[in-house]
Amino acid sequence: MSDRPAPAVRAAPSGVVTTVDYHAGGEPFRIVTGGVRTIQGSSVLERRRWAATNLDGVRRLLVNEPRGHADMYGAFVTEPDDAGADLGVVFFHNEGYSTACGHGTIALVTWALREGPLAGRLSAPPGGPSTDVVVTVDVPSGRLRCVARVRDGRVATVRFRNVPSFVLATGVSVDTAVGRISVDVAYGGAFYGSLDVRSIGLDVSPASLPALIALQRELRPALEATLDVSHPDEPELRGIYGIVFWAAEPDEPGAALVQRNVTVFADGEVDRSPCGSGTSARLVILDAAGELPRGGTLRHRSIVGSVFEASVVAAGPPVGGRPSLITEVEGSAFATGRHEFVLEEDDPIGTGFLLR
Repeated sequence: MSDRPAPAVRAAPSGVVTTVDYHAGGEPFRIVTGGVRTIQGSSVLERRRWAATNLDGVRRLLVNEPRGHADMYGAFVTEPDDAGADLGVVFFHNEGYSTACGHGTIALVTWALREGPLAGRLSAPPGGPSTDVVVTVDVPSGRLRCVARVRDGRVATVRFRNVPSFVLATGVSVDTAVGRISVDVAYGGAFYGSLDVRSIGLDVSPASLPALIALQRELRPALEATLDVSHPDEPELRGIYGIVFWAAEPDEPGAALVQRNVTVFADGEVDRSPCGSGTSARLVILDAAGELPRGGTLRHRSIVGSVFEASVVAAGPPVGGRPSLITEVEGSAFATGRHEFVLEEDDPIGTGFLLR
């Protein structure tokens, strides 16, 4: 367990914070719908910085126990950067604020169309009982074009076209408690290490999670000490966000490749979904290795068996002199609840705690 600061009792608002909760692939996504100040800034990146300074008590209130847990994920919905997008979002988790979140994007678009600010677009689908609705979302890593597949007035799936993704390094050798291991590093909206879990004698299963969480906490600083892990066009997009522990799966109809993964990110947080931005990072690594044909489907399974389907759809623009690829990831999201959270003035636990 990592060292954590003591609860800040007065860091959260005294009123009610309302949320709508969804999950995508089993990974929670807590959407703040009321009770917080309007986030300031002219871009999502600026709003991310503002939220970290001014709303971090709300983040802790919603993520920490007893209202959340070490693996909770959520978001503040914001205005987009400009009229070219429909909405913006600031993602948060147990450690702070991420630059990208694929499962969260899928959940956010589903919510926005079903019951949020874009609900009017589902009132009369132009294509009859089944149609596609385009939604553009500004996230800290850039602008995402999302396509919601609507059937009988409900959002069945959301596919997002990610920002240009690229391989940063392959075969990076680092020393760990389990020996010297080799890790590939790629960017898919955030930077991820990628490791065949079988190479360390483990598998993608709940039984392996304690060892994988411990290893992720080792690998993040080790990789950052070895590589310059920063986006060449935006220095704020930097650092190893997570480690994708993956394993090959048997072939299946309709997929060029099948793999299972568990992504451990932030401060030992375990992704229950196949991890959307991590899937983009896997795609560019697989493409560079010649293991996945362009346009071929990667069926990416999670530790709980949920599935995202993804592919490389085009070459992207060079990023800092590196070739990049445009990827798409598709999954489904479902509502799980609605909440009104409070912090009573005399509650000694304050904004909460995390035990892991």
